[in-house]
Amino acid sequence: MRKIRVLLVDDHEIVRLGLMTLINDQPEMEVVGEAGTAGEAVRAVERLRPDVALMDVRIPGEGGIDATRQISSRFPETKVVMLTSFADDELVVSAIRAGAMGYVLKQVHTDELLRAIVSAARGEAMLDPATTARLLARVRETERKAEEDAFRLLSDREMGVLGEVARGKTNAEIARVLNLSEKTVRNYVSTILEKLHLSNRVELATYAVEHHLFERMGRE
Repeated sequence: MRKIRVLLVDDHEIVRLGLMTLINDQPEMEVVGEAGTAGEAVRAVERLRPDVALMDVRIPGEGGIDATRQISSRFPETKVVMLTSFADDELVVSAIRAGAMGYVLKQVHTDELLRAIVSAARGEAMLDPATTARLLARVRETERKAEEDAFRLLSDREMGVLGEVARGKTNAEIARVLNLSEKTVRNYVSTILEKLHLSNRVELATYAVEHHLFERMGRE
């Protein structure tokens, strides 16, 4: 069985020594090289072509994020796992955008770190559980904010008209329901289309459903 070949990238020698001992104790893994700076990391990957580069975020030179970007771009067969002391959401997002397959904290149990290496070698992404929970919460908050912003330009009356459009009612039907003239409803629909940068009633109805208009109106 072919072993998973790992490159260690950390500017602290004692950290690399500890990781080397842990990884070389695993029958399915072996450390094939070490690097202490971003430049050394890229050159080591070019020379050794490891399966996984275990990369610290804060390393001398361009830093771990930039090294990850270069490695992912130039040597996609090498998967990068970020191993860091920093539970920083911005760093996590930057690392993922740079091409990292995993992001784990140095405080994790050894089993979780080894699992991250194995997952990366298989091409599977893995994040530290606490980091994942925070990112999911952040995504949900972003989605909630986007839903709120989706209708922020509309008045209460325009929201009511949009709701009736989304239910498939004609201008005449909306006029009867909201006690307005048909011409006024037509004007409202035109204004809503302009504010939301949409072209027609079908797009309006789709927009309303996609942004959970009815759930929002039910909460108010």
